[in-house]
Order: sequence, then structure tokens, then C-alpha cells
Amino acid sequence: MSQTYALILHGGAGVLADHDYSAEREHMRHLAERAEGRLAAGDHAMDIVCDVIADLEASGLYVAGKGASPNRAGRYELDAAIMHGPTRKAGSIAALTGFVSPIGVARAVMDDTPHVMLAGHGACEFASLKDFQRIESVNDYYTPAAAPDDREIPTGTVGCVALDIHGELVAGTSTGGTLNKMEGRVGDCPIIGAGTWADDRVAVSCTGQGEFFLRTATAHDLAARVAYGGLSLGDATDAALKAVGGLGGEGGIIAVDRAGNVAHPFNSPGMKRAVVQAGKPVIIAVN
Repeated sequence: MSQTYALILHGGAGVLADHDYSAEREHMRHLAERAEGRLAAGDHAMDIVCDVIADLEASGLYVAGKGASPNRAGRYELDAAIMHGPTRKAGSIAALTGFVSPIGVARAVMDDTPHVMLAGHGACEFASLKDFQRIESVNDYYTPAAAPDDREIPTGTVGCVALDIHGELVAGTSTGGTLNKMEGRVGDCPIIGAGTWADDRVAVSCTGQGEFFLRTATAHDLAARVAYGGLSLGDATDAALKAVGGLGGEGGIIAVDRAGNVAHPFNSPGMKRAVVQAGKPVIIAVN
């Protein structure tokens, strides 16, 4: 058992220059400090990552969970994914409606079914079967967190990656999707290898304009640059994000490797994030 651990959480790429993010900063610090205590105590990364993301979803401060915005049809369709590096087990859901915690449903897909992804009506039926908490009144529950954004593809996602003292790497991501999205639109978040990935070398969660992360399979691209290209985590993360930018996309990536190294670059106007590493102060930043 190692004493090395690391964790990064993100509250989405893209920040507005005139917006006060003090509430997000305070919330991310609270989550990061609590997660650090659990990592140091030997809790498993899978439980910590899922709990951190569930708290991000429930806060209403980010474009995920309670803070999600409706699509063009006025419906709240949410996506999430979780992946366990040592086993490559993964679970994801897309276009889930009517439930409080998409990341919880995604983990149940991983743990309790032979599948990796469930979508739409099937995802909702599964969540109901597993007795996940329903949203009683959509109009009363959701409090869209997104400020006006004039980008062609506005962004908003939450995610968390972690290495625990058992050497296990885990990645998870959850989103309400891009603002004013078409009904049925699915971005990179729930697609294993695009927005979420973990193996025995790295754990990765992406945030940004999902269409571009889909087109470059960004999360797995990063992992492949480490595994086959021999790049350091920092160089691999920078190269993967550069590929996104080369297509005209923007966003950010959080990643941790099995040595406890971290990377969190972005080419968007800021990225809300908190960084935990054994023996180092917690870092909270939005730009």
C-alpha cells in the first residue's frame, strides 16, 4: 500500500470575467478537503469520486445535476459516466430524465448490469427499478447555474479523477449538456474514451465543447499518448487538448497518473477546479 494519493475535481470549463465564483470556490474547497481526508484514511477512489460528483450535481452551482438547463424542447436530459482503471469496468447513462444523481445511476449500470451504457427511456426504467431518488417537480428542482453565454456551443460539466493509496485510478464525469442543446443530443461525457477514461496508468475527465472531444476521442487519446508514446502526463494532456483546439474546440482536461502526477490544462476562458496531492496544499482555481 502506498502513501501516494491525488485527486482533481472540476466544475466545468468556461468562466465569465464579471461573475463572482466565490460560492463555487468555497464549495470546491470543502469537497477537496473532505476527499483528501478520505484518501489519506485509505478510502477507495471509486467511492470518493462518485460521492464528489454526486455533491457537485446536488449543489446547483454547476451545469450538471440540479444546475442543469433544459434543452430546446424544455426537457432536462442528463449524462454521466464512471470508469474503474484496474478492471476497465465502466458504466454510463445518456439522456436520463427525472432523477437526482446521474452519476449514481451510471455506477449502478457498471455494478449491476452486463452493459456499459444505457440511454433515454431504458436508462430511466433502470433508475426506477433500482429505486434511485426521483425528482418530484422538475420546475421546482432545477436551478440552472449557467450565466448567459454567447459561444456557439456553451459548456458545463463536472468531473473528478483520483488515485488512492491502493494504487487504483478512477474517473467520473456528469453533465447537463451544452446549453440550448437539441433534444437527444449526447456529448462526450458519457462516451467511454471521449470524455471519461481510466486504466492502470491514467484517469481522465474532460469538460468543454463535447462535439470536439468526441471527434478526437480525447480521454483515450491522452491515455494512448502515455501508454504507447511514452509521454509524461503533462505532455500527453497538453497534446490531447491541442488536438481539440486544432479542430476549433475549447475546454479543459483533468488527469492523474499512477505516480500521483496531475495535469489540468484548458484552452477555454478558465476552468473551475480543485487539486489534491499528498503532502501539498489544496489548490482552488477558476482561471
